[in-house]
Amino acid sequence: MQYFDQVIFWLSSGLLIPVMIAVAYFLVRAVLQVGQCYGLYVQRMRLSKRIKPVLAELKDENLSNLREAVNGQHGAWCRALQALLAHRNSVAHRNKILTTFEIEVEKELDGSRTLSKMGPILGLMGTLIPMGPALAGLAAGDVARMSHHMQVAFNTTVIGLVIGCAGFLILQIKQRWYAEDLNQLEFVNDLIQETDNTTVQ
Repeated sequence: MQYFDQVIFWLSSGLLIPVMIAVAYFLVRAVLQVGQCYGLYVQRMRLSKRIKPVLAELKDENLSNLREAVNGQHGAWCRALQALLAHRNSVAHRNKILTTFEIEVEKELDGSRTLSKMGPILGLMGTLIPMGPALAGLAAGDVARMSHHMQVAFNTTVIGLVIGCAGFLILQIKQRWYAEDLNQLEFVNDLIQETDNTTVQ
């Protein structure tokens, strides 16, 4: 039993370095995602000033104005909107475009979800792993060793929570943005459908 405990202790202690590397990796990803989110916010504000007036007055007879407004614009929403307008005569294609947009959105949100979950998990692992050596140092009367491991534990916890908070906040913001984007795409799709039904009648 003592041998088994020693093996578990070695394995657990050996995970500390990989956990610290993972924490550093996800911290870099969190910083990059914060910057990306800000860039996306600026892009959306510029696009909103150009698109919102057109959407507010959008009718079946002026759908061409929307095509001109998004012409030359980039991003998943603009691509989906251009594709919807390009396949006005095909319900199947338009439904596929909406589904593809939802898949792209979920793929984009997965990065933020990963941060919001992995940050606290790695923070907890980085807290618990050094506790073993810290307690061993306390038992041996080595206060300096115990203090070092406790410092590692607390610092890892803080960084892990920062990663989780960043991921959660970015996830909430992007979910709201993409829900608005999908709503607008469905509105355009429904308007095209109404135009087609009116033409048939």
